[in-house]
Amino acid sequence: MLNRSVLLLNQNYEPLAVCNVKKAIILIYLGKAEAVEKDSAWVRSVSTRIRLPVVIRLVKFARAPQRRIMLNRKNLLIRDGYSCQYCGRRTHPLTVDHVIPKQFGGKDTWENLVIACLPCNNRKANRTPEQAGMKLLNKPRKPNHFFYFQHFIGIKDERWRPYLFMK
Repeated sequence: MLNRSVLLLNQNYEPLAVCNVKKAIILIYLGKAEAVEKDSAWVRSVSTRIRLPVVIRLVKFARAPQRRIMLNRKNLLIRDGYSCQYCGRRTHPLTVDHVIPKQFGGKDTWENLVIACLPCNNRKANRTPEQAGMKLLNKPRKPNHFFYFQHFIGIKDERWRPYLFMK
């Protein structure tokens, strides 16, 4: 029970990390955090009983370093929803395509790489989407830190959804 996951929010309700119930209770007891969402279960000691926290918020703002999400094929697939960014198909094999080809100065960046199915990648070839007469379904963007929580840590408890800006 003490190893359950608890969402840790900064003072401004921005997700910071995930900790276990034991760490969350210690932070609450020391006055460094407050419980925002609680479970119906209780933890009891000799003199005290505390409802299990599900989401806690720090009392003082903590400066946190920006998380870098590595630019790799797996993360591109997750960002693009495992679908071709030209036609929307989810067929395999999916490839990584440079929107602006390297030959024309395109770089390996979040804003220049998309997932494409093999037929679309072959049709586009070594041209820009405009030159190939193709249109991107979504503009490629660098994911923010909410992406990290939503896709890598996941939703361990449905009560986390509002704090991770998910419906």
